[in-house]
Amino acid sequence: MRILSGIQPSGVPHLGNYFGAMRQHIELQDRGEAIYFLADYHSMTSIRDAGERRRFTRELALDYLAIGLDPERAILYRQSDLPEVCELSWLLSTVTSMGLLERAHSYKDKIAQGLPVHHGLFAYPVLMAADILIYNADLVPVGQDQKQHLEMTRDIAGSFNHTYGTAVFKLPDPHILEDVAVVPGVDGRKMSKSYDNTIRMFASDAELKKVVMGIVTDSTAVDAPKDVSTALFQLWALFATPTEREDLFGRAKAGGLGYGDVKKDLLKRLLAYFAPHRERRAQWAARPDDIEDVLAAGVRRARALAQPVLAAARDAAGLGPER
Repeated sequence: MRILSGIQPSGVPHLGNYFGAMRQHIELQDRGEAIYFLADYHSMTSIRDAGERRRFTRELALDYLAIGLDPERAILYRQSDLPEVCELSWLLSTVTSMGLLERAHSYKDKIAQGLPVHHGLFAYPVLMAADILIYNADLVPVGQDQKQHLEMTRDIAGSFNHTYGTAVFKLPDPHILEDVAVVPGVDGRKMSKSYDNTIRMFASDAELKKVVMGIVTDSTAVDAPKDVSTALFQLWALFATPTEREDLFGRAKAGGLGYGDVKKDLLKRLLAYFAPHRERRAQWAARPDDIEDVLAAGVRRARALAQPVLAAARDAAGLGPER
């Protein structure tokens, strides 16, 4: 089974990225042929600073290696090191209807917000389809909010196959990550870089303490019952067992539990959880050339899988000499 997913290097990864996708990616590398790419092409729709893009991409690779990605089992590569995906994106764009792209949630959301929209954002789903179809991936792990992108990929693959009368592309199945936690930010909204409300996985101890102790709470007295659906309790629950959650939530609802005590325990759990990852990250960070070697080896393996699919698509479309 071939598994494919990517993540944008659009900022420093945080707990929302980890619990929302990265943790599941690590678990899936034991279930099949896992291919993960650092989507720096996609980041061009939002990041305009070249140095920042390279830094975020390198940091993201480092974070994946730190949390347990094994380059011997899974393929990890930088998207822009495989320009073949851009060629396939063009082939696919010629069979993709305007109406399909206009129905994309991300595009419609930007329009509704009155934000400027460029061709890269409009055509984003086609490049995403190329990322997936160039490997004829079987499963694409996504959250529920990304399901539409997989449906669009299936539509685009079907359109190409129908247009040229040959089944070049396999229609991929989404692997919906049902156990994904919607991680709240420190202000109660969904954790997001754009809201500046994140908790970074590998921030310094001092920064983590400052951020955790600054999680927004209300003025409920210590002896009064607490609402356990708030951000503080939901963040704490990410690092607790079901039994621990039941016990602490019961104490909170009964009254007598202070927010400060919960924050201190959350900080302790957060540091302990990421301690082994932090140690592994420091080891990789001390060997930057080894990180580049991992990405170079990854793209070589990725290219070997992608080239036969691209060649079949070119042949079906009548590009190049007849074979």
